[in-house]
Amino acid sequence: MQNQAFTALIRVGLALVVNVVVMTCVLADEPPPAVAEQLRAAGIPPSSVAISVQETGSARVLLAVNPTVPMTPASTMKLVTTYASLELLGPAYRWRTEAYLGGQLRDGALDGNLFLKGYGDPKLTLEAFWLLLRDLRARGIKDIRGDLVLDRSFFATGAHDASLFDGDGQRPYNVGPDALLVNFKAIRFRFLPEPGRAAVRVVAEPAIVEVANGLRSSEGACGEWRDRFKADFQARATSAVASFTGAYPTSCGDRDWHVALLGPTAYAGALFRLIWGELGGTISGTARDGTAPTQGKPIATLESPTLSEVIRDINKFSNNVMARQLYLTIAAEQAGVPATSESAQRVIKAWLASRGMDFPELVIENGSGLSRLDRISAQSLTTMLVSAFRSPSMPELAASLPLVAVDGTMRRRLMTGAIAGQAHIKTGSLADVRAIAGYVLDRNGRRYAVTMIVNHPNAQRSQLAQDALLNWVYTR
Repeated sequence: MQNQAFTALIRVGLALVVNVVVMTCVLADEPPPAVAEQLRAAGIPPSSVAISVQETGSARVLLAVNPTVPMTPASTMKLVTTYASLELLGPAYRWRTEAYLGGQLRDGALDGNLFLKGYGDPKLTLEAFWLLLRDLRARGIKDIRGDLVLDRSFFATGAHDASLFDGDGQRPYNVGPDALLVNFKAIRFRFLPEPGRAAVRVVAEPAIVEVANGLRSSEGACGEWRDRFKADFQARATSAVASFTGAYPTSCGDRDWHVALLGPTAYAGALFRLIWGELGGTISGTARDGTAPTQGKPIATLESPTLSEVIRDINKFSNNVMARQLYLTIAAEQAGVPATSESAQRVIKAWLASRGMDFPELVIENGSGLSRLDRISAQSLTTMLVSAFRSPSMPELAASLPLVAVDGTMRRRLMTGAIAGQAHIKTGSLADVRAIAGYVLDRNGRRYAVTMIVNHPNAQRSQLAQDALLNWVYTR
């Protein structure tokens, strides 16, 4: 009897061991049928796809397809940057922009230069810059009898070729990082048809470039409205001219076009002069780069929103410029100034290793995913997501991701399915690359970390396969 009981106990123990092994092993090494069907329809072979799905509360791997293959992740790399920033800088971290006087202030006149020192604020918008200048006016400064000196030494960015990535250096997403990046260096052109007239107004905001408007209104569908007229942008050392000729369809209504035309010094200088004049001030000198005084306190300081607020813009709307600013900020705060991309990569890899996440395949060039050099495996990205979910930073990181069918880059996807509002998913998109990564809360209340990366010339046709994977995780 004792032997029978012992044998039964052994059998139960073996069954438990087998169960644990099954629960921690990969349950499938090929895409679910619905996903495979969509991949076939898109002409994408399984070898060009990597998938990793793991339950956040256990070691259970639900699905793994080519999990360790290094892939180009596009903007899902922002998850690495933003999670690292929350852990290394803290969710309440704020950036500063400081103003220093380089001379005596008497009766509203500054006999000397005004210095502005930047610390990489990713959200130094037009409105925020105006607040800083209004603060200076409130402190009694009116006439600046010297130069505007811009200190951007917090980052060692060097010369930035905005055309290097895709040949279109005037796209705002190609703007390089800058410790004193004002308003993303962007010009917003507003196209405003005038009712009752065959004319279209073109307004530049901010008004720091010359506009030559030769547009006339026309009939017809809006369609690809930018192709209906010719735009010519001529950038100079300290100014720029934008010329528009041709027809603008009135059916388009009001439209915007964002362009980056001026260099960082010229842009900040022109914007300062515009706002300062509107505030009743004058400046006799020019804008130039330099170093702020190392002694004394700033006369005014502008603080950014908190990091937890900033990463919502980075992840929900996939803002490349803000991600690059954040990437270099991590380097500056952890490895010292001036920050470089190389030091940022070293810091992030060391931090990952300290958390038991040694990803040998990881290459992170600029923190935004806007790179053909970036590499990470689906398994590594999912492992990091599981780690993030178990960390104190989880609420801030998860809340920064687009909510399926609700907001950000996922607001128009899976709108009619049961998964709507049940998943936080970061998207990634480059030519030949489509990716998703984030969290799915399934219909039984279990949460999974999900990654799917497609590297193939037909990658842009893989959205239905990605959506099928999210639905499969939710409903299985």
